[in-house]
Amino acid sequence: MKEKVVLAFSGGLDTSFCVKYLSEEKGYDVYTAVANTGGFSDDDLQTIEKKAYQLGAVKHVVLDVTKDYYDKCIRYMVFGNVLRNGTYPISVSSERTFQAIAIINYAKEIGADYVAHGSTGAGNDQVRFDLTFSVLAPEIKILTPIRDLALSREYEINYLKEHGFEADFKKMEYSINKGLWGTSIGGKETLKSDQTLPEEAYPSKVEKEGEEILTIEFEQGEICGVNGQRNSDKIALINLVEKIGSQYGIGRDMHVGDTIIGIKGRVAFEAAAPMLIINAHKLLEKHVLTKWQQYWKEQLGNWYGMFLHEAQYLEPVMRDMEKFLENSQQNVTGTVILKLRPYCFTLVGVDSPFDMMKTDMGEYGEVNKGWTADDVKGFTKILSNQLKIYYTLQKKNQ
Repeated sequence: MKEKVVLAFSGGLDTSFCVKYLSEEKGYDVYTAVANTGGFSDDDLQTIEKKAYQLGAVKHVVLDVTKDYYDKCIRYMVFGNVLRNGTYPISVSSERTFQAIAIINYAKEIGADYVAHGSTGAGNDQVRFDLTFSVLAPEIKILTPIRDLALSREYEINYLKEHGFEADFKKMEYSINKGLWGTSIGGKETLKSDQTLPEEAYPSKVEKEGEEILTIEFEQGEICGVNGQRNSDKIALINLVEKIGSQYGIGRDMHVGDTIIGIKGRVAFEAAAPMLIINAHKLLEKHVLTKWQQYWKEQLGNWYGMFLHEAQYLEPVMRDMEKFLENSQQNVTGTVILKLRPYCFTLVGVDSPFDMMKTDMGEYGEVNKGWTADDVKGFTKILSNQLKIYYTLQKKNQ
């Protein structure tokens, strides 16, 4: 019997080469699997399946883990207001671990001898796939033909043609990876430090002018409504916010950061939904959380995003941080009002039953109702004690 290989398959050139190479050169039975985390349409999935069988796959499956990705990752990134380096909502890169988990679970289910992916040796994804595979199924060996053979694009195309597979693998000027939580774009400009993407490189086009009001409702930190329409389907709401925001070109930026392998990396992205939802959520938290809740959430949110990016999702401390983040959301309920314009948005305000501005204690800069003038004088005197002691000693020792 032939040994089984489960290949993480996208239908692109690299994974197409892997199917042919692993089946015809190595003699394996290749099972292709696409793990959908919200970036593939039904038409996309049908095209990928057809290509897999044409290439010689024994079996092809679609593993839809979009809901799992939301429930176990996106909601916590919102709770933590996660923006890597204050910029990038960890869009497609956060999906890789969940794709890897789905692939390796399928490999165990069918009793595969090997699991394979088409990552090169120059990026983060190789680490995310390898680490997840090896942790969850150390008994299954990992095959990485593209990384190991270091082949040129031309070689791969010619190899496929020589082995009876003809397809249009014309090199796209830009590499685009779309997912539920945003789209990454790589191209010639992202390889340099002094250039940015041209307008035509972004998949979504600006279709609207003027201004538009958008309202986003949250219940205990999770999105639950858009423009007055409530929906229990969080994925549908994210897609709706993405559709509205992308028509204004909102959520476009360039991220520069440190890769897992130690070099600096630069990627463009468009992520209207993440940017609108995270910023709206953060504004609501400013109104309903205490300053120390906000402070420690910011620290943990940064750590959570860093660990997620660094392929450490399976580290148990992530579950501990998720408990803290979830517990902090008890009062994060209300509606946030935003004003959208081409390429930008304004956070207008919030309406929440837990808004701590709506109290009888006082109105900032106007009138105090919960304390007297003498209370403030005494409070300030005690607060200044340690500084008075410090500066008194400084004068004596000069």
